[in-house]
Order: sequence, then C-alpha cells, then structure tokens
Amino acid sequence: MEPSKKAGLFLGPLLFFIILGLPFEIVSEQGDSVIAVAVWMVTWWITEAVSISVTALLPLLLLPILKIMDIGEVGANYGSPIIFLFFGGFVLALALEKVNLHKRIALNIIKITGTTPNKVVLGFMIATASLSMWISNTATTVVMLPIAMSVIGLLVNDADGFTKNDRNFALSVMLGIAFSANAGGVATVIGTPPNSVMIGLLENEYNIEISFLKWMVLGLPFSALMIGISYLVLVKWMYPNKQLKFNASKEVIDQELEKLGPMDGKEKMVLAIFGVTVFLWIFRTVINGIFPALKLNDTMISITAAIAIFAIPYNLRKGDFILTWKDTQKLAWGILILFGGGLALAKGMSVSGIVDVVSGAIAESDIGILFTAILLTTLILFMTELMSNVALIAVLAPVVAGIAIGLELPILYLLIPVTIASSCAFMLPMATPPNAIVFASGYVKVGEMARVGIVLNCIAIVILIAMFQFVIPLLF
Repeated sequence: MEPSKKAGLFLGPLLFFIILGLPFEIVSEQGDSVIAVAVWMVTWWITEAVSISVTALLPLLLLPILKIMDIGEVGANYGSPIIFLFFGGFVLALALEKVNLHKRIALNIIKITGTTPNKVVLGFMIATASLSMWISNTATTVVMLPIAMSVIGLLVNDADGFTKNDRNFALSVMLGIAFSANAGGVATVIGTPPNSVMIGLLENEYNIEISFLKWMVLGLPFSALMIGISYLVLVKWMYPNKQLKFNASKEVIDQELEKLGPMDGKEKMVLAIFGVTVFLWIFRTVINGIFPALKLNDTMISITAAIAIFAIPYNLRKGDFILTWKDTQKLAWGILILFGGGLALAKGMSVSGIVDVVSGAIAESDIGILFTAILLTTLILFMTELMSNVALIAVLAPVVAGIAIGLELPILYLLIPVTIASSCAFMLPMATPPNAIVFASGYVKVGEMARVGIVLNCIAIVILIAMFQFVIPLLF
C-alpha cells in the first residue's frame, strides 16, 4: 500500500475524533459533528485510502450515530430521483457499448470530418465529445484509444520514421481525446457526475429543477467552445504538424468499420430507444404542455428507457433481449453510491446549520460578488486536478450555495460555474481517467499535458466568469 494511502487511512478517522473532541465549538455541536464527518470523507477521498464509493457510505453510518439525522433520512439520499436518472443513463450506455454502436458512431464521425492530419485530430475530438455526452468519459476514452493508436501506428512505421511532426500529431490526437472526453460530458445532465450531484442538491434542498434541455442550452455551447479552443491550441499553437503527409488514415477507419460490418437489428433497436429517450429529454416540457396529465420528468424518461432495454425482446421466440441483468455487473454502481453519499453530506450540512453559518458570515462581510465568483471557480478548477470532481462537488456545493445566499445571489449563479469548473481537468494525468488513459499510451509526457492544460484551465476560468456575468442570468 502506498505511504500516502496508508497515512490517509488512519488520518481520516483520527481527524474525525480530534474535531469531535475539541474543547470549543467551530459552528455548533451538530455543525462540528458534520464537519468532522466531512473532514474524514475528504481525507479518504484525496488520499484514496479506500474506494471513493466506500467513503461515500460513511454518512449512512456516522450521521445517525451523531444524531444529525435518523437512518431513514440519510438513506433517502441514496435513493434520490437524480440517482435513478443517472442509473437509466448508465443502462443506455451499457446497451450502446454491448452492441458496439458507440464505436460505429465514433468511426463515422471521424470519417465525415476528413483524413488530413488536422481534420483527423478534429474528428477524434468531435467523436469523443459526442460519446462523452451520453456514456462515461472513461468508457469513451477506452473506445477511442485503440482507434487512435492504429492511426498513429501508420506514422511510426512509415518511411521517414517517427519525426517531430509525427510526434506533434500523436500528441494532439491523444490530448484531444482526453480533453474532449472531459469537456464533452459537461454538455448534458448525465454526461458527467458533478452535473447530477449539483442538480440533485438543488432538487433535494432548494426545490429548484433544471430540465435536461435547459442544461443543454448552457452546457452544449460551453463544451463546443472549449473543444474548439482546445483544438486550436493543440494544432495551431502548441503542437503543430506542418507539412505532415498523411493519407493512410482513411484506410484504418474503413478497416475498422468493415470489421463492424453492416448495422444489425440489435444496433437499430438500441439506436431507436436511445433516439426516443433523447427526444423525450429535450422536448419534455413541450410534451407536458400538450399532455399535462403525464407529468413527465427526466428521471421517469430515463427509467423507462432502462426498462425498455431489458424488457423489449429482440427475438421473442428465442428469448433474446438487448441486456440481461448479468450485464449490469459492468455498471458503475460505485458512482451511484458516491452520489448518495454526496447528497447525504449536503443534507447534513443543511440540517446542522453549516450552510446558514456560511451564508451569514458572507452576508456580514464586504466581499465583492465578482471576486468571489472568480476565487471559487479558480479554486475548484485547480483542486479538481488533485481529487475526484464528484467528491469535490459533493463537499463544496452546499458551501457554495451558502455563499450565494450570503451574497443575496441566486444559488444557480455561483453553483453552475463552480460545477462546470470541476469537469475542466486538463493539466495532470491523475486528475481524471481520460487523462490517465492517454498518458498510459506512452505518447504523452506529464510536462506536455501540463503545458497545454494550464492554458486551457485559464481559458476555462475566463469563459466561466463570462457565463457567470452575462449568460447564466439570462437563462436562469
């Protein structure tokens, strides 16, 4: 076991008992108890002493023992509607992966964008982002990596060897995949876990609902802008591949598509269910306006899609279905528990008065609103390079909500940029699974990733503050 993990394993509970045993109150008796739980969780989350999902179970044990909430109240957070929205999304993603539809979609996007070097980079980035909107950024990167390795392999083995231009192209493809996987997830509610943690907090604590479509109106342009900027920074500034001759990539893409063969019935069925689900998510408010008795919400649509994947037979006579329950062994159950733990901790902060104390302290101070937004966005964007973005938002979103209340600012104005910032991890391999996966390819060095990442992090902060000032007030 790594020394940092070993230290974290004992440091978490030690800090918990130290805070509980303090001879003075930080906030209040209940508030200090919740702070102690949060410190234990954050210590384990940062050091990864145990699985981050196991850490998320601590509120279920500790909050009832400390008499913050009873077990039923805590447990309800682990069954929040937002968790089932994500569950349905995970099932859809499983179906896309099982029938290889995600790979077919990616290959066709790359084929459409063109096969000159810069267009190949752009194709990989658009394909990665398009998938990351609907399936996990880790799964997306795992799908894209072998295709990218095949294309880069053509350059390694060509007549002039692996030149500087070849290396820059390889770097651009690899970093483009990682950055697009991270930024692409921001576009939808189910694209990245922090989005769902924030939306769950808003629904549970403040009765504020953000629809799938409303989030896309904000998230999709941000994703597109960040991916476009990432592309330009990579191929026009940091790692240009001037005069690179490269025509064989079309053959690789065609070969990969040939291996998949023509689209079969199962793929068409999954595509139909996926298409209907996305349509309902986007046009839910219009449908509810026409048929008010339906009272559709995003979670109901998601669960309907999940049930359809399991229950609609592809071949009734043979008893052949797209997914069986056995397939859910691959489902990211740990992330669902992580959501629950984050929501439970947020509820604990609320009922123990921590959020009220934070909002009161901010109200009495003379901190500028714009300065606060810049500080929080920058802090979280760089913190997400070092710890899980879901864990980060789970701990800090309730505090940010308290700060917004103290500033007499609508909660969404601060929470949205801070939440999006947590998905903008461009600098370090350990910051996010896509970064780690492309780093493991051997074509990317830490310094090369950090060099581009620091620029993109700073650009992301500028865009998020502009959104805070001008866009979010218009939409919300």
